[in-house]
Amino acid sequence: MHPILVQLGPITIRYYGLMYIIAIAIGFYLLCKEARRKNLSLTTESLLDLLLLTIPLALIAARLYYVVFRLDYYGRFPLDIFKIWEGGLAIHGGVLGGALAIFWFARWKRVKFWALADAIVPSLILGQAIGRIGNLMNGDAYGTPTTLPWGIRFPADSPAGMAYPGLATHPSMIYEMILNVAIFAYLWAIRKRGYKDGFSAAMYFILYAVARSIVSLTRGDDLYLGPIKAPHLVSALLVIGFGIFIWRAKLYKKTQVV
Repeated sequence: MHPILVQLGPITIRYYGLMYIIAIAIGFYLLCKEARRKNLSLTTESLLDLLLLTIPLALIAARLYYVVFRLDYYGRFPLDIFKIWEGGLAIHGGVLGGALAIFWFARWKRVKFWALADAIVPSLILGQAIGRIGNLMNGDAYGTPTTLPWGIRFPADSPAGMAYPGLATHPSMIYEMILNVAIFAYLWAIRKRGYKDGFSAAMYFILYAVARSIVSLTRGDDLYLGPIKAPHLVSALLVIGFGIFIWRAKLYKKTQVV
């Protein structure tokens, strides 16, 4: 594994960035299809505005979330905050930043927030799955050492290689990629079953929280809140919060098949 795909003089194409571009392109295509199917009053140009608003805010929030938990390092090397190609984007922070951007956009365009969120989440989870390929090539989002036959020995100069020199580690990014694809398949399958607005979005948060908690059992680079892994705590709050939301709003009740 190597983080750089092509290097031609000063031009460098990294897997990390390439996977984001692919994920955004596929996600935007699926979002346009869903917005039309759900009869959201949004043109392709408006959805492009949403993309241009959401992606930067999500990336900034993902980075800031990660940096806050690693102030011991970034306080000493502040310029490294900008080196996002080396990894260090926390998905929970990115989702929070993206959700705030989508909420503001929905108010601006006068569309239902939860209907728009339902249209977005299949693209979001598929994009997360694609992004894990970049993590694999980068050697970040890595696992703890393992003797299992599918353990991976990453290059010595990769984040995994530096954390566990010469040791095979769990391919945690592949575990998460597989679970994310499964969640995408579920969300894509239920989108026409007539559930109330917000059901798909709530199920995204619940299912991803469960998947992330499972993967965190093998992750070697998770952030911590004291002795507790941050993903476990945040995921627990998401499952409880959105579980209550589904129950109180009766989102599980179908309105009509569309």
